[in-house]
Amino acid sequence: MSAPLYGLLLTGGRSRRMQRDKANLEYAGRSQLARAMALLEPLVARTFVSVRADQLGDPQRVAYECIVDAWPDLGPIGGIHAALHAHPATAWLVLACDLPFLDAATLQQLIAAREPRRLATAFRSSHDGKPEPLCAIYEPASTAAIDAWIAADRRCPRDFLANADAALLTLRSPRALDNINTAEEYRAAQDRLDGAQDGAAHAAASAPSVPRTLQIQYFALLREQAGRNAETVTSRARDARELYEELRARHGLQLRPEQLRVAVNEEFADWSRALAEGDTVVFLPPVAGG
Repeated sequence: MSAPLYGLLLTGGRSRRMQRDKANLEYAGRSQLARAMALLEPLVARTFVSVRADQLGDPQRVAYECIVDAWPDLGPIGGIHAALHAHPATAWLVLACDLPFLDAATLQQLIAAREPRRLATAFRSSHDGKPEPLCAIYEPASTAAIDAWIAADRRCPRDFLANADAALLTLRSPRALDNINTAEEYRAAQDRLDGAQDGAAHAAASAPSVPRTLQIQYFALLREQAGRNAETVTSRARDARELYEELRARHGLQLRPEQLRVAVNEEFADWSRALAEGDTVVFLPPVAGG
């Protein structure tokens, strides 16, 4: 039987080349951290953000469950190491926080091809054919091998996978794992994603918006701010984000979408999830933890 699959977003880097926190860079009005977590959440049992100890004061990070690096300054492999030791019976779908072109289809391809009897499942880079370690699944059995790798004073997760018993896949979307490291690359990524967003927005704007009856549930701090546990509303909101902004204005809700998770019909969903008549929509602030 396969180990349960959790998700880990690596955000503990120091972004020296970017000179800004890459997790908080915005694309089409949303931080990369929020975008990546929204991709992960519907696909895994639990999600965590990998952080350095000094990042626990960042409100964007602590809006999610966090795992703190056990050993400082090891880079990405330190975050993977900490997660494997925090939940030793769990496999981890690990993502870097600088993959703005990543999509759900790529993650679904990875999960569908997972080989639990290997140490890891990963993609080959579409640029050089080497393993892509920061969009990969690490099985519980990889823990001892990663411990030995670190003990030998080795840090590179790509080299680790190249020398490990790992299943390697061919990317169906060759640019899905392109990352960004500099201000110039960030501007180019923004332009590319904004163009795609404009096309999607034009298509959505041409579709008729009809009123829908929706069941809304609130939890924790949102329940206090809304003054109710649940309500039935009639809304023309096309997606979960539009609905939340409508309710935010109506009830004076103070939390931003990036601080929340949304579920539609008992399944975690992306904020762009289209809504249908009779949907049950739940907004809840994740509980921060270690």
